[in-house]
Parts: sequence; structure tokens; C-alpha cells
Amino acid sequence: MKVILVNGSSRNNGCTQTALQEVARALQEEGIETEHFFIGNEPLSDCIACRRCREIGKCVLEDSVNRFVEKARECDGFVFGSPVYYAHPSGRLLSFMDRAFYSGGSAFAYKPAAAVLSARRAGTTASFDVINKYFTICSMPVVSSTYWNHVYGAQAEEVLQDKEGLMTMYNIGKNMAWLLKCIALGKENGISRPENEKVLTNFIR
Repeated sequence: MKVILVNGSSRNNGCTQTALQEVARALQEEGIETEHFFIGNEPLSDCIACRRCREIGKCVLEDSVNRFVEKARECDGFVFGSPVYYAHPSGRLLSFMDRAFYSGGSAFAYKPAAAVLSARRAGTTASFDVINKYFTICSMPVVSSTYWNHVYGAQAEEVLQDKEGLMTMYNIGKNMAWLLKCIALGKENGISRPENEKVLTNFIR
């Protein structure tokens, strides 16, 4: 089993990565393979609504999004991490997730996921809500912890002083490992995933 931990910060080794590393530590202790995926700090386009992905099976914009979706198809769970800017996740991560989930939703369906936030002071719960909505629209089990999934600190060194935050990260990893093992055991015993119905409407009909 394998979990990809996505760093949605522009800094590869900052507060967000420090939090993700603690989640990864717990997963590794449970025998779960982990891979860190840094989105990068180069310009990243948001979705241009061309819908070409419906025809060609991937995003028409060739960058880290398509590379990530291909990795996602082969893994079993996800952790998406982000710093908090103006009480919301990084615009970089949201553009990345918009495109990844729209063009490659089947790679994520029914796989457990968790959101991890890093903030100096506030805005984490609003950001937590935003990222979780990607999971719930894609039939993904949302992995919880023993508190809201965030750490505090303006620098990575300060995050290491947030003992409760680090405990929360560690418990995310333990809970995700448990859920992954339960899903695997279910498959071994003939429990298949549900086939969801899908009806699209809008508010004028």
C-alpha cells in the first residue's frame, strides 16, 4: 500500500512539509509506503474550462498535474498539505486540485484522503473545509485525527514546537493506515466498492 503526500506550498521544506513528514512517519511505522510530491514553485495555470480532458483522458496543459494523476492511479491514499493564505489554502494547490480532480477523478475515487494545514495563527478550519470538499465529491473516505488537521508556526522550527499539532499529524497517519488495512481486508473478503448513481441537475429545472 502507498500514500502520496502533496505539498501545496511554494516552499519545499517549510511548515507544510514539516507537518507532512510527521504524517509520513506514522504511515511508515505501519508498513505503508509513502511518497512526497512537491507541486513546485513555478507558475501553475488554473483550469481553462476547455473540457478537452473529457476527450483525451488527461489535462491539456502539460505540467505537474498530469504527472501527479498518473501516480495517483497507482496509489491507495492521499494527504494534501497547504499553508493558509487569507483564510484559504494556497491558490497554487487549489488550481492543482481543480485540474487533477476534474481531469482524473477516477484516480481518486474511493481512496482515503486527508487535508493538512499550516498557519501562523488562524484560517485553518476554513481552509480545511475547502480541501475536504474535493474528497467528498469524489466518494473518498475522509481521514480524521484527534483534533483539526493543522499545525501552527511561522517557520518550520516553530512547527516542531507545536507538540499537539505534531501529535495530530501523527494520528492522521495512524488512522489512515488503519483505514487502508480495513479496505484491503474487505477486498480480500469480497466486499466491493459501491456503484454510485449520478444525476446532474441545476436550479432552473
